[in-house]
Formats: sequence, structure tokens, C-alpha cells
Amino acid sequence: MKAKYIGLFAVILIFGIIFVPKIHDRIVNNTIVDNTRMSTAKSQEADVVVDTSKKLLVLQEVPAFDFINQDSQAITNDFYRGKVYVVEFFFSSCTTICPIMNRNMLQVSKEFASQENFGIASISIDPSFDTPQVLKAYANRYKATHPNWNFLTGDKDTIHKLSNEGFKLFAAQDKDEIDGFSHSGLFALIDQNGVVRSRKDKHGNPLFYYNGLEQESIDMLIQDIKKLL
Repeated sequence: MKAKYIGLFAVILIFGIIFVPKIHDRIVNNTIVDNTRMSTAKSQEADVVVDTSKKLLVLQEVPAFDFINQDSQAITNDFYRGKVYVVEFFFSSCTTICPIMNRNMLQVSKEFASQENFGIASISIDPSFDTPQVLKAYANRYKATHPNWNFLTGDKDTIHKLSNEGFKLFAAQDKDEIDGFSHSGLFALIDQNGVVRSRKDKHGNPLFYYNGLEQESIDMLIQDIKKLL
């Protein structure tokens, strides 16, 4: 019986000698959750930087793009270098959310009508139909007169990849949808250096994008454009 207690005491003693100092070091060095899902989440959050001067989040850099606008001019992301601009993915034959998005985008455009260092990139996810001529008529219908508002078309696969992988704004051809495509109604805000910017929501979570269908979100977008300008 004594031998049993002696053995148990020895195990406890060895544990204390070997492991307690390591646990203490991890607590002191704040690495107690390393290699866990919690630490992974923290590292992902660390990629979102706050610009304290403007209180806006600094997200990802915009991927390079090269398309044709409604005037058959080549437009790349370099066109927007030095400008604050908004990006949306839409298509001209859309009868559901796109008209709402572009009425709201027109409101944003009018707010910055005199700003030469502001722009908009409206990129069609149905480029086979949305030729420059079609987009020109669409722009005229919405009275989109800001000189830096480009309605862009190009290769469909390239555009869908830019939307889904580049901006992480969902877009896809979908035969089950009313107009044959499915996409988000979100706007991305880009700063003068080609970096996606945003803010935190009322709960303190990163907003990432602005809802192009809601007036409250449009008001926030306008406020944040003014901060960047």
C-alpha cells in the first residue's frame, strides 16, 4: 500500500518538475492558445488593420484588371490610381436588385459630382450581352454623367474570377434565377492607393462591404468616401 502512494507521489512530483514551468512560461508569454482554432481566428483578425486617422479598416489590395468601358476605351485599375472609388458587379438586363443598386450609386455619384479624384467602376457579369454600346445606353438611361464612372465589360471568366476571388463578391451564372445570374448587391470602397477600405458595424465587427440596396449603408458609404477624400 505504501509503495502505491510512493509511486503516485513520484508521478505528481515529475509532472510538477517538467510541465508546471512550461505552463507558467506559456501564460507569461501569452501563448496559451497557440496552435488552436482560437489563435487562427486571431491571426485572421490581425490582417484587418484600423487606420486610426480616419477610423476605417484597411483590407486587401485590389487585383489588377483591364476592361473596356461604355465608350470603348480600355480601363485598368491604374485609371483609378489616386482616386477614391466604388466597385460594383451588375448586369444591364437585371430586373431585380441592379436597378436599386444603380439608383443608389447615382446618389453617390451626385454627392461627388465635382470631385475629380472620385470614381465608380460598374463591372458587368454578363459581358456577352453587355457590349460597350449596350452599356452606353444603360449609362444614359441612369443619367450617369460623372466622368470617372465607367461601365465595364470584358471576358466573362476573368470578370467572374475578379468578383469571386479578387473582391470576394459573389457572382455566377444561374439558370434558376429570374434573369439568369446571381450576385451580391454589395459595393466595395477603394482608396487612392488601390486598397479596399471599410468600417466596423454597430457590434464592432468588420463590415467589409456596403449594402447597395439599403439607404443606411449608402449613407455610411458617402460618409466614408468623404473621410478618404
